[in-house]
Formats: sequence, C-alpha cells, structure tokens
Amino acid sequence: MADHHGHGHGHSHGSGNEKALAIAALLTGGFMVAEVFGGIVSGSLALIADAGHMLTDFASLSLAWFALRLARLPASWKRTYGFDRFSILAAFVNGLSLFLIAAWICYEAYQRMHQPVEVIGSLMLWIALAGLLVNILAFWVLTRGEKENLNIRAATLHVVGDLLGSVAALIASIVIIYTGWVLIDPILSVLVALIILRSAWYVVRQSAHILLEGAPEGFDRRDVSKTLEQEVDGLLKVHHIHAWSITQERPMATLEAAITKDADAKLVKDKIKKILHNRFGIEHSTVELSRR
Repeated sequence: MADHHGHGHGHSHGSGNEKALAIAALLTGGFMVAEVFGGIVSGSLALIADAGHMLTDFASLSLAWFALRLARLPASWKRTYGFDRFSILAAFVNGLSLFLIAAWICYEAYQRMHQPVEVIGSLMLWIALAGLLVNILAFWVLTRGEKENLNIRAATLHVVGDLLGSVAALIASIVIIYTGWVLIDPILSVLVALIILRSAWYVVRQSAHILLEGAPEGFDRRDVSKTLEQEVDGLLKVHHIHAWSITQERPMATLEAAITKDADAKLVKDKIKKILHNRFGIEHSTVELSRR
C-alpha cells in the first residue's frame, strides 16, 4: 500500500507567496495606467509596449495569486489531488501570454521602423525611470517567495520582462535626448521581446511537461530499476514504473515489484520507498508486490 501524505505540500509557504503576488499585482496594475498615458503623450513605443506587457502582467499575477488561493482548497471525492495542478495551468497560460506580448511588440516595432514618429525623450525618461523602480520593487517582493515554485517563477519572469522593458525605455530615452535617433526606441523594444520569448519558452516547456505528466526532473526509470534491483535484497525485478508530478513540489511514482518467495514484503517495500525518496526525490510512491 502507498504511504499516505496530506495534500498540503508547500502550503506552509502559500500565504507568503499569495501576499507577494498580491503586492506585485497592485504595483504593476497601478503603474500601468501612468505608463499608458506617458507612452501616448511622449509617442514612445517602448513605453506603450511596456505598458501592454504590464497589462498582461497584472492579469498574470492576479491569475497566479488566484491559483495559490485555489490550491489551498482541500481534496474531495471528485478531485482527489485537490486544486494544486491549477497553479501549473496558470503558469502555462502565463507563458503563452508572453509569446503573444512579444509578437505584438515586434509587429509594432516593424511599423515604427518604416514610419518613425516623434518621441518626447524627456517625458519618456522620467516615466521609464519610475517604471524601473516599480518593477525592481515588484521583483524584490516576488523573489522573497519560493524560487522553485513554477507558478511564482512564471510570475517573476513576467516582472523581469517588465523590468527589462523599463531599462530599454530608459536607454532609448537617453539616446533620443542626446542624439534625436528615434529608431533606437523600436530596436530596443525588439530586443526586449526576444528576451521575453526566451523566458516564455522555458516556462511553457516546464509547465507543459508537468501537464502532460512527464517524469519529474532527474527521474529516469532505467536508472530507478537498475538501482532498486541492485540494492534491495529479495527484489527480483521491477516493472511498470510510472512517475509524474502534480506540481513541481509533488512528484509521485508507481511501480510493480517481483520478490522472492521468502522475502519480507514489508522490508522490501520500505526499502524501495526509501530509495525512491532519498535518491530520486519521490515523496509519494505506490509499490505493488508479487512473489515468484
């Protein structure tokens, strides 16, 4: 039989993560309004692009916050694992939204390169500087949470994208003030979009792997079977090894094990579970035994 663990994995940190996400969402949403206004008045694509990114960031941070709130609900007969997987779904959606943001920024930059517009560098400078300070604060708040939580990591990557957008807008404004070269604005916007795409791919790949019930990181069933068969006395063969994760913090595994007729079933099972936990990071495992 499987070990019975509660479904509150990582929930001791949940309230801290929720608070961090709520503060970051309020900071992002509040400054977004000022940045939209400043971008329109100054004519800066970098500011407008960053404001568009902030809009989706606000939605993404709110979704991440909601996912953590939902994950606190207890498991039921209908949802035996509870709502923990919703946080991975939120991370996946947030990652996809980053692709859309990057595509929109690139399209707008292409338009600006062919039809340059006047940009008020001084106004752009002050708004970009204020945005940079807001994003640094939001980033600091989020990095106080669990760095390995994929939902928090996805939210943090959104804020990092905003932070880079503010840096790009700041650099562009200085170049425009001193040289009048307005093309620096869309060029740096594209650079930020490329950085966002790299982050988006990382989050989407990891969250999709978990949603598709891929093996947890570092788990290779070939190594697992070889290790168990070599180190567990009385174990003849292991097969039908399956491993997946509810969230990054909740890896699980099931396997069938054939043991000798005189082996102590409890000792064999306990040793298998111990190796899975200590060597392969599997906290919850189900082991089915048969004698030969």
